[in-house]
Amino acid sequence: MSRGPQCYWPCWLIFLLLTSLAGILTSCSSAPKPTYFPGYPVGFVEHGVASWYGPGFHGNKTANGERYDMHQLTAAHRTLPFGSIAVVRSVNTGRQVTVRINDRGPFARNRVLDLSLAGARELGMTGAGTDKVELRVVGYQGRASDMGVLRVQIGSFSDQQNAINLLERTGHLYSGGRVQTVDLPEGRRYRVQIGQFAREAQAEAAASHFESSLGLQAYVFRDDSQSSSLPQSIQP
Repeated sequence: MSRGPQCYWPCWLIFLLLTSLAGILTSCSSAPKPTYFPGYPVGFVEHGVASWYGPGFHGNKTANGERYDMHQLTAAHRTLPFGSIAVVRSVNTGRQVTVRINDRGPFARNRVLDLSLAGARELGMTGAGTDKVELRVVGYQGRASDMGVLRVQIGSFSDQQNAINLLERTGHLYSGGRVQTVDLPEGRRYRVQIGQFAREAQAEAAASHFESSLGLQAYVFRDDSQSSSLPQSIQP
């Protein structure tokens, strides 16, 4: 009979440990899995030229609906999901800054990023206006379901009729063509935008076609006003 009490304590302890372990495993399995943006995993890297935009746009609405504040560390990118957090490093000086993507642009050849005034100051590029950079995505805020379709911009005009003429010449090549009106510090512009693509490779192929066949400057960008109908999350 004296052996009984000696057995109860270790059995009870083992039971407690097993119960705790089961709770931990259940908690881990039920934890939400991280959202993954198709084509833009954490660690995505891009190289190119960055520019910056400031006073003329300060207070205007950005593409994601926020008010542009040139004193905040934000940036515009043509395709990265809104809320992407990126470290931007100057190739020339090694200086770097962390910014949040909240706008679309730049619509200029050979440029990959438009920094806010604050971001440009951190890199020391306000005087030169541009700098060669490495962009690396280190995180994101938002959901993949918020990603819009990809379009190709093939022209921007101050004369609306010129934009309409270009759309009539090219609109039959891809569906979803339109003329978008935007008000910029330098005046109103009419942008000709073609297609609705779910994948960047498809959009880039279309842009290459417009450049090689028609001699147009084409830029792939994300139209966040329309859902791309991509899966809400894809596990890598």
